[in-house]
Parts: sequence; structure tokens; C-alpha cells
Amino acid sequence: MSKNFDTQTEFIKIIRNANEGLNKKYHITTFGCQMNENDSEKLAGMLTQMGYEETSDINESDIIIYNTCCVRENAESKVFGHLGTLKSLKKEKPDTIIAVCGCMVQQEHIVEEIREKYRNVDLVFGTHNLYRFPELLYTVLSTRDHLYDIQNIDGEIVEGVPVVRKDGIKAWVTIMYGCNNFCSYCIVPYVRGRERSRSVEDIINEVIMLAQQNYKEITLLGQNVNSYGKDLGGRGASFPELLYKLNEIKGIERIRFTTSHPKDISDDLIKAIKECEKVCEHLHLPLQSGSTKVLREMNRKYTKEQYLEIVHKVKETVPGIALTTDIIVGFPGETEEDFEDTLDVVRKAEFDNAFTFIYSERVGTPAAKRKDQVPDEIKKTRFERLLEVQTDISKKINDKLLGAELEVLIEGPSKKKSDIYTGRTRTNKIVNFVGDKSLIGQLKTVKIVKAQTWYLEGKLLL
Repeated sequence: MSKNFDTQTEFIKIIRNANEGLNKKYHITTFGCQMNENDSEKLAGMLTQMGYEETSDINESDIIIYNTCCVRENAESKVFGHLGTLKSLKKEKPDTIIAVCGCMVQQEHIVEEIREKYRNVDLVFGTHNLYRFPELLYTVLSTRDHLYDIQNIDGEIVEGVPVVRKDGIKAWVTIMYGCNNFCSYCIVPYVRGRERSRSVEDIINEVIMLAQQNYKEITLLGQNVNSYGKDLGGRGASFPELLYKLNEIKGIERIRFTTSHPKDISDDLIKAIKECEKVCEHLHLPLQSGSTKVLREMNRKYTKEQYLEIVHKVKETVPGIALTTDIIVGFPGETEEDFEDTLDVVRKAEFDNAFTFIYSERVGTPAAKRKDQVPDEIKKTRFERLLEVQTDISKKINDKLLGAELEVLIEGPSKKKSDIYTGRTRTNKIVNFVGDKSLIGQLKTVKIVKAQTWYLEGKLLL
């Protein structure tokens, strides 16, 4: 446990002693990416040590936390909607603590809006001081006053923060924080700070611990994992070197990672995907746009042709690899010709899946200041055209898997049918099949008998 988190143990102890025998409960709602999910697991870990139990019923919660995202305006609107509905609950239960944290509140105008319009919120804290949550909570409980604690400097990497993971099979492992790329549409570098890599030793120790706890799959997280280690000044390892080291850890069966920036992908990384038997044959490679002009204005630092060359190299080196991507439709100044370039890349790259988004203005980013915003109707029409093209490609790729016998890591029962179980292939395809709970956490072979656009149906082979 790091020296920095040691400072929180006294606050944890005080709150735990105060909560003893009171059956205190917490509820966390998480918006956004896997990094936020991992942060919420840390919040849950700290709350558990402080004597709180999780509840799915927000009305019986003693502390309610919204861990927020600011990548798109829709996510922020949802948070404000939730905060508004909690005003009546706060009147009925004034002792309930309501907290808002995460990327959204790293923006000064958001904090001011909460301060002015949502006086039912007791605690606001950002991404850089999450580890100080016990201390911040203690302050609110002691003073019964509002607390807004946002750090606008890059946060320290603090090891030893307790974690509670809901999934006993798969685990997120953050390997680095922050981003140095400053894409012109993206708010992340402003709210997550500059790139900071965890030490190789700390990452390996966490993964060994997960293996000892019978986790089968890990996903390595970073805003740009390809930049891992560059800030360590030769004291660490490159990202491909880290993969080779983690590949040697006994007990872990699968390794995934996200996100990988095209400008930084290397031959060494492609080689590591091929050579490390535990690294899954799946690469998430955000395109964002197929137009070289738009890519330049986005500050992505690669061209359409360079992206397609990477795709060719990856598919040639790792046969059968699944490619997924992110695409933004309607970036300021995007013309019909630019959009056709995007469709051209989608058809040539043949992505297994694409996460498509309509451009959303983010206050404080260069793109939001542009006067040539694309009209909403045009954005919506292009979005639908893109979705139609990608849907067709995804279905054709899945159709080719009919009759294939694939290794599936079984995750649990389907949400809709109790006798249907679900899992994922190494290429991250969802597979549904008849099974039972004794299979959860096991790697089994499943024969694909039906292909849908976004998932597969199979028969378990005994």
C-alpha cells in the first residue's frame, strides 16, 4: 500500500466504527468507459472497508454516488436528470449523502452548475483525488456542509486502493492514466491529465493476485495503451514487453487491452498479439474518420491510407483477428466527400463491429469553437447510412462462423432466459447456448449453429 493511501486508513477506521451495527448502504451509478468502471470498483472497495453494503435500491441508500463521463453531452444530461429526481429524496431523507465524481466534474462550468442548481448534492470530487474519498466523506459527515474538491493538476498514481469487483471471472486492470494526444474534439486530456504509467511490478503483482483469486481474463486499460511506459524514462517496459511478461502469469487464460491509438501501433505490438498465446485475437483500433482532411483537423496524426495499411498488416500477421473501431459522424466541416471516405474505409477494413457516434460539442475543445458545425439532420442521416453499411458487414462476418467450433469463456446466464448461458470467444463475439451455472468461469468449446448480427447462437460440445 502506497504512502499516499496510508493517509486514508484512519478516516476509513473512524467511519467504519461509526457505522458498526447500523446496516449502512451505498449505491453507485457509473457512466462512461471501462476506466470509470474500474474507478467505481475502487469506490466500492473503499465503501466496503468503511462498513457500507451495496444496494440496488437507491431509496434505501445512505450514500449515493454518480461516477460521471463527459465524452458526450448525452451522458452529462443523464446525470443532471438523476440529480434533479433526487431532490425529493433528499427532502425526505436529509441525512442521505449524494456525491458526484469523475470526468464530468473536472469541468469548472459543470461544478458551478451543480453548486447553483443542485444544492441536494453534498460532495463533488474529480478524477485526480478519487483515492482521498474516505477523507472527503469524513469531512462531509463531520461538518454536514457541501464540499467541492477538484484538483486541476495531474493526479498521482496511488497503489493499494481497495477494489471490489462484481465479476469474478473478468477483471479490469488499469495500466496508465491520462492522455497526451489532444484530439481536437476530445475533452479527456483536460479531465484525466497527462499520461502516467503504473510500474511494471505493480501491474504484475495485481495480475498475479487476480490469478490467485481465480480470475480467468484481464483487460488492460489506458486512454492509449500503446503509449504505456514512455513516461517511465527507461525504468519500465514498452507495452508489447508488458504483454510478454503478463503472458507468463499462470492462471490467467486471456488478456485483452483497450484502447490502441493507430498513430502509435507498432510492429512489436502486432507481433506480440501473434506470439502471446493468452493475448486474444481482437484489436480495437479507433478510426474516428476515413477522411485524411478530417483526420488532420481532428489532430489524429495518421491518414486514411496509413490506417488501411495498419489494418492490412494486422490481418496479414494475425489471421482471423477481429477488428472493432470507433467512428464519429458529423465532425465540424465534414463534407459528403469526407463521409464517403469514411464509408470507403469501413468497407475495406471490414470491421467486426463499430461503435458509431454523432459528433457532440465539448466545451473547451478546439472543435467546439468552429463555426462550420454540421446540421443535425445531415448528421443523423449520415449516421443511419453508416450503421446500415456496418450492420451488413457485421452480419456477413458472423455468417462465416456457422459450423465453427470456438473456445468460449462462459460468463453467466442470459438476462432473458434462465437456461440460456452466455460467453465470449477470443475474438470477443458473444455466444448464447443452453447450459447451467456449473459452467460459469470455464473455457468450453461451442459449435456455432446460428449467426445473428451482433451475437452468435451455439451448442455446447461435451
